[in-house]
Amino acid sequence: MGDGAYAVLTALGVLGTGLVAGVFCAFSTFVMRGLAALPAARGAAAMRAVNVAAVRPPFMAVFLGTTVLSAVLTVVTLVTWPDQGAVASVVGGVLFLCGSFGLTVAANIPRNERLARLDADGAEAAAYWPEYVRGWTRWNHVRAVASAGAALAYLVALTG
Repeated sequence: MGDGAYAVLTALGVLGTGLVAGVFCAFSTFVMRGLAALPAARGAAAMRAVNVAAVRPPFMAVFLGTTVLSAVLTVVTLVTWPDQGAVASVVGGVLFLCGSFGLTVAANIPRNERLARLDADGAEAAAYWPEYVRGWTRWNHVRAVASAGAALAYLVALTG
């Protein structure tokens, strides 16, 4: 892959990881706080609605597209090992693939699925809601930082 195509992919990596970092940051800094302030049944119902809306094409195209792009950039970088920015590009890929996508699959989705199985108005959902908010938000903080770190690493790779 030529320098031009590699630079375009890396610039798209900066954009994609930055957009995902922004979404995760918004959830960590105010969305989850707002939902946590609601009564458990309302907060759980609202979060369930958010989780349904999140798996629609606009966000999924950015999130999964950035995941695929990060994998491609990492493989291309490891195979071609460009003179400049190689280490930063691999760091960006690892941060996003493990810290954003990996944590989404391992930590956040299982919580979302458990919440979806509960009756939002039931006692079990009310008992689970505070635990859900704490755990989901904790892992989301990590996803936000990892995604922002990936954006920074791709920027360094692009300019380095």
